Amino acid sequence: MIDIFKGYKGDAVEILKKFNIRVWGDAEIKTTRGDFSGIILPRSENDDDKHIVLKLVTGYNVGINVGTITDMKEIGYKEAHYKIPEKKFPFTEGQPKVKLFGTGGTIASRLDYRTGAVIPAFSPGELYGAVPELADICNLETEKLFAVFSENMGPEQYKTLAIAIGKEIEKGIDGIIIGHGTDTLHHTAAILSFMIQDSPVPIILVGSQRSSDRPSSDAALNLMHAATAAAQSDIAEVMVCMFGPTSDEYGLLHQGTRVRKMHSSYRSTFRTIGDTPIATVTRDKITPIKQNYNRRRDDRKVTILPYFEEKVALLYYYPNMQPDMIYSLIDNGYKGIVIAGTGLGHVNKPLYPAIKKCQELGIPIFMTVQTLWGYVHMFVYDTGRDLMNYGIIPAENMLPEVAIVKLSWALGQTDDMEKVRELMMTPIANDITKREPYNGYLIYQGGIPEVEEFIKKVHK
Repeated sequence: MIDIFKGYKGDAVEILKKFNIRVWGDAEIKTTRGDFSGIILPRSENDDDKHIVLKLVTGYNVGINVGTITDMKEIGYKEAHYKIPEKKFPFTEGQPKVKLFGTGGTIASRLDYRTGAVIPAFSPGELYGAVPELADICNLETEKLFAVFSENMGPEQYKTLAIAIGKEIEKGIDGIIIGHGTDTLHHTAAILSFMIQDSPVPIILVGSQRSSDRPSSDAALNLMHAATAAAQSDIAEVMVCMFGPTSDEYGLLHQGTRVRKMHSSYRSTFRTIGDTPIATVTRDKITPIKQNYNRRRDDRKVTILPYFEEKVALLYYYPNMQPDMIYSLIDNGYKGIVIAGTGLGHVNKPLYPAIKKCQELGIPIFMTVQTLWGYVHMFVYDTGRDLMNYGIIPAENMLPEVAIVKLSWALGQTDDMEKVRELMMTPIANDITKREPYNGYLIYQGGIPEVEEFIKKVHK
């Protein structure tokens, strides 16, 4: 009988026994707070013994306190297996060929009811079983490179991806999709922008804010948008493709070096910083917003530079930061530092000796701004001038996350300070831009009458 109550314990098991209800049973439950019906799900092993978990017909899960239950009745039983079978992708003569690399993340995941965790579980082949509409867009080949959450992506994954993409381009693929977890998707987009240069085809990173078993999942539509962009777009850049508004009207194509995840749960979490997105995308078309992008080419030439130095750190400056933060990096053999400074690019005076020590040891330090929007301007105040005198290099309007992966990439090629500086300060894929467009910084404060009126007329 123990398997019948998998994950349940204590009071929860007793209530299931009392009414002769099994896990995976289709149950009707009466409580002091209302009536519910749905499938009894397994519990997470680490959860309490006071709740029954029910999957409603809407697809959402609800927890019911056992103390509120007055009656339960099992009206059916069917053990669920939350797995989509793999299906061979059909080939259609004349359609573009697109390669999907799977790395893991929510775009290819399911809920493990044993632990309550979302786990990488769907192979890329299963994605076709979940999203058959992909066959109407392109001839899709799939390859599962990794099965990791995005926080576990790192140098080896970056290098492997870049080399694999280069090989596919040389073989004649028309577009690349990379399924990736959203948390560090923008880091991977940035490093691939440096490792893969002058691509003749679109390279699209795509993820999902909500797992595939949720009714509000954005996985399927994001995949369709990404496939459309990879197959049909003439924009040959490394890009991120995710929801534009919170609704499902269109996706946005963001430049890989100017994009950032800006909300923990919104489906429209990705935003271009200091610029505009490159284009909008639907299942039917791509509509450019900008015109200055690299166009698709017919040749198979691409430059792959899979370099990465791991001993590089990003310091987010805060008031009263102590110099031992920097000295500890020196002592632990770090070869480069990026600082997200205040305002125009500032830190406090107690850090000066440690910064000077880095200069003496040939450890490059680049300054970015924690405001995200705007440029480093270290010549305006004495603090900035002092810091430049101690060797800190202003990184213009490079985003902090972009700067750290670029510095890792640069130091992976050379430890010559002048060459590192040249690599860092030479714009690649718009990581540094000459200016921000007038509409590259839009933040509106809710609650203000004119803003509330505006919000009612437009999408979030």
